[in-house]
Amino acid sequence: MSIRGDLDLSLYLVTDTALCGEFGVPQTVRAAVTAGVSIVQLRDPGATDLEIIELGRAVIEALRGTDVPLIVNDRVHLVDAIGAQGAHIGQGDLSVGEARALLGHDRLLGLSVQTLEHLSVLGSENIPRLDYLGVGPVWPQSTKPDAAEASGLAVFEQIARASALPSVAIGGLDASRAASVRAAGGAGIAVVSAICGQADVGAATRRIRLAWDGALS
Repeated sequence: MSIRGDLDLSLYLVTDTALCGEFGVPQTVRAAVTAGVSIVQLRDPGATDLEIIELGRAVIEALRGTDVPLIVNDRVHLVDAIGAQGAHIGQGDLSVGEARALLGHDRLLGLSVQTLEHLSVLGSENIPRLDYLGVGPVWPQSTKPDAAEASGLAVFEQIARASALPSVAIGGLDASRAASVRAAGGAGIAVVSAICGQADVGAATRRIRLAWDGALS
């Protein structure tokens, strides 16, 4: 699998174990990928490392036969044990250098940013390779209680236009906002509750996929 040059960030699913409920994370991932999700991030901050490894391996099985990469949120040290293709870190996690040292050169690494100041730090320091930025929350959201305040589409556009890295919008995203993110220079949209926990995961995913694909870049 090529996980760098062919990286498709257009529809980025961030999993939520509680929202997925009885349907489960692996089955949600499989249904969503079949309907158009292009990259998956495994996120469960309340789980132990062993639980994340077990869940991550089940998601890898769900992704078998696809070209969709699995990214592990925060726990960079578990990427090898899971067999994932990379990791995503926030502003309060490991530094980019520490994360890259753990991952090695070939795996994917994403970073959350909220402000132009975060972006300026990346430009002024000797930062190891990053593959993309997760920018937001753009709109108010309820799935991550400790998230920063929503910054709005204008700030997202400033960051997306200023960065050489592809920018994925996160926070309050659904099909109705896909076109505005793409018009603002976004490389993709990250969703949680717009897919996880939906009565028909496939149908919910297809609505977002169609909205993104139908939008003018």
